[in-house]
Amino acid sequence: MSDFNDFNNAQVARLPRHLKQFIVAQNYEKYTAIDQAVWRYVMRQNYSYLKNVAYYPYIKGLQSAGLSIEYIPDLQTMNDNLGKIGWGAVTVDGFIPPAAFMEYQAYRVLVIAADIRQINHIEYTPAPDIIHESAGHAPIIADKDYNSYLSYFGSIGAKAMFSAKDFELYEAIRKLSILKETADSDEVQIAKAEKELRYISENMGEPSEMALLGRLHWWTVEYGLIGTLENPKIYGAGLLSSIGESASCMQKDVQKLWYNIDTVNYPYDITKTQPQLFVTETFQNLIDVLEQFADTMAFRRGGTESIMKAIDCKNVATALYSSGLQVSGIFTDIGVNEKDELTFIKTTGPSALAFNAKQLPGHGKDYHKDGFSSPVGKLKNAAKPLEDYTTDELEASGIKTGAQANLLFESGIQVKGLVKDVVTENEKILLIAFTDCTVTENNGNILFKPEWGVYDMAVGEKVISVFNGAADKDAYEEITLISTAKTQKITYDNKTIELHELYKSVRAIRENGTGLEQLENIFEQLKLNHRKDWLCALEILELIYHKKIYYQLEKEIQIYLELKAGREPEHTKLINDGLHVIKNPVSQLVIEN
Repeated sequence: MSDFNDFNNAQVARLPRHLKQFIVAQNYEKYTAIDQAVWRYVMRQNYSYLKNVAYYPYIKGLQSAGLSIEYIPDLQTMNDNLGKIGWGAVTVDGFIPPAAFMEYQAYRVLVIAADIRQINHIEYTPAPDIIHESAGHAPIIADKDYNSYLSYFGSIGAKAMFSAKDFELYEAIRKLSILKETADSDEVQIAKAEKELRYISENMGEPSEMALLGRLHWWTVEYGLIGTLENPKIYGAGLLSSIGESASCMQKDVQKLWYNIDTVNYPYDITKTQPQLFVTETFQNLIDVLEQFADTMAFRRGGTESIMKAIDCKNVATALYSSGLQVSGIFTDIGVNEKDELTFIKTTGPSALAFNAKQLPGHGKDYHKDGFSSPVGKLKNAAKPLEDYTTDELEASGIKTGAQANLLFESGIQVKGLVKDVVTENEKILLIAFTDCTVTENNGNILFKPEWGVYDMAVGEKVISVFNGAADKDAYEEITLISTAKTQKITYDNKTIELHELYKSVRAIRENGTGLEQLENIFEQLKLNHRKDWLCALEILELIYHKKIYYQLEKEIQIYLELKAGREPEHTKLINDGLHVIKNPVSQLVIEN
């Protein structure tokens, strides 16, 4: 990405190539006057309500993230501010795969969906949008304990093994969220997508590490409460950015439970309000629970069970030998002894070898294009693992460049061939390359024949870690599965463009403090041509209510909105909440970028 914009932010500049592929330009000019009004309405509602129930000082949090109640944030301003606390932000196209999302968090970069919800989904949208991502996640980032949790979660999540089913689920959620935010989407299509999502989520089988971590993420980062069961405060971004659920979640019928490792047993449904929420006493407790879960994961446990998870994953994973050698590829087979210990591992298709997350020269996926297999374990009757042999001990075992060697492993696997090369790093032997080589199991089964070329034998007594993705992702050029479904770009008809102009005029009058006499005419046009709209009328009322000079017009708009709230149930709460904020203003606390 030669035209990559790092916003002069150190965290964004550090992003590796495989993560940059998800970034899209924000295109600030695409936000319409209605979009800006939606942002302002939600933010004023949020402040009005959240100042009492949010865990952190809301306005201070917004300021430290470079956000304002008045305007949709501009990415450069956000990066200038987040940079001061060691974070950054980029915009992406809707949902991105969970593994990539986690990795961004590990790099301390907030992923923000560039789009904003439509006015008809102003209270809540299942689609990620700029309100959720920036107004929900960013204001709490300044809290040191919380941002440590977030980046640590990212580094653990990026290693989590996922299943092929997880990707199906991600695609189904992405498809539904796009349909719901498409202006002219068909109800039948939405119902079909909901049915598909339900079917996939009900038939996931045993949840993968990523699915279980997803639950911990959901019940903390998205829907978390902190404090006591009787009087918790909100810190989860899903609640903070949903003006509907942030209020309803505090009611008694939503059960409040303590957050601990058992929370991993509670699945969630992204399309429904939450039946229960979890309360943590401190952010440190979130790290402790995550640590407890991480101890069960393949990247910490290694061994047979972890390679089995990699085989189930059907995607690129990495096995780390005790020598430090990393083998990346799609794992397809293993050998085990009577104690269930690994005797060999096998990948199929493009594979690569690395040390310390850096690909070994000459051992990329083009060289190992048909896969890689190698023994695991000690040599028979050996006092110590082969990786720890000194040069003298190697020679005593007949392992010398240019000489014929015959190695017999405890598992019964035999490697016979001419030693071509011995690769060492940090005084550990990683790899021995053979020509004219035959590898057999103790039952006579042939694993490698001389005519297949050079045999690169991995060296290591154990596989101590297995994790998702390639060890050296950029060398492997890991194009993480990118969805082909793209968010829809809206085209507006003339009537809607005309409505945008009315919103624009109201904003200009509010910002300049002049032109109030035009408001009556704007209101007439709204009544005449845009009967469905409610937000522009609220914005006009807000202006004249505080000027105290247009009493007749004020009364007329007030009645118009009250009648609308009575007649249109979908707008009742929105209008009434808007009227409440007008009469209990937050304007003196509005902050500018």
